[in-house]
Amino acid sequence: GGASRAAPAATPASRGQGTSTLHTVRHAAGTRNYVLYEPPGSETPSATGMPLLVMLHGCTQSPDDFATGTRMNALADAHGVLVAYPEQTARDNGSRCWNWFRREDQQRGRGEPALLAAVVEDIASRRGVDRSRVYVAGLSAGAAMAVILGRTYPEVFAAVGAHSGLPYAAAQDVPGAFAAMQGRGAPRSRPDAGPSVPTIVLHGTADRTVQAGNGEAIVDDALAAHAGGGALRKDVADARMLNGRQVTHIVYAGADGRAPVEHVVIQGAGHAWSGGDPAGSHTDAQGPDASALILAFCLRHAR
Repeated sequence: GGASRAAPAATPASRGQGTSTLHTVRHAAGTRNYVLYEPPGSETPSATGMPLLVMLHGCTQSPDDFATGTRMNALADAHGVLVAYPEQTARDNGSRCWNWFRREDQQRGRGEPALLAAVVEDIASRRGVDRSRVYVAGLSAGAAMAVILGRTYPEVFAAVGAHSGLPYAAAQDVPGAFAAMQGRGAPRSRPDAGPSVPTIVLHGTADRTVQAGNGEAIVDDALAAHAGGGALRKDVADARMLNGRQVTHIVYAGADGRAPVEHVVIQGAGHAWSGGDPAGSHTDAQGPDASALILAFCLRHAR
């Protein structure tokens, strides 16, 4: 828990019509601030049990910048979702990246995974959250940490969204991180696939910062994790040109019709949030709308 105060507003087009407040969570693993966005009407008694989406920014970004660039708050208004934006500090990483490449930040009960799970607990203690519909998504280093949270806290997070991210434990140190980002070094995916958490991956084929094979490795891990629940059938749900760009949306569906793994491959896209607001950093307005795809995927899944 801790003190809360109003956070600076994002641009009107991105901020939604609700309220953003700044909170601090203190845990044995450290202290971090997070911005909590609450859509209009969420303060009414009937609004208990709302879904929660935790959004993890990329390197050099801040919660407000990420909220602006993704436009997730406007979508939260439409779907009645709480959105939390934890803030990585320059003290904990010089570029404000989540430390996905450190062994101590890849484990349950330690480091940043424990701290981010504590953010969910803090919000749940503050207001009604539907525990079966808590989700996490991120960009780049934030996406890599979202994958780690799905692996380390599968009982907390019902789905993961990874935009331009890396597979679990792709590196153990800084040199390994740069090698993994370029598609070199450690094994691309882990034979121990971990728990089965529904996962959607978005990646641009022209990403020079985090090579697109990393997105494929996240998908491979997610498929391996689901193998025990029966084979998933690969289906191209959508393949189209969008603003001159080929977008292929691959769905892996089970016999029950549910699709716990999805992969959106964006031809020619670089290292940026697809369909984002240019007022935010690391955004690509050309599309498709990553925020809409991720939120729709998440809301189709509950624990």
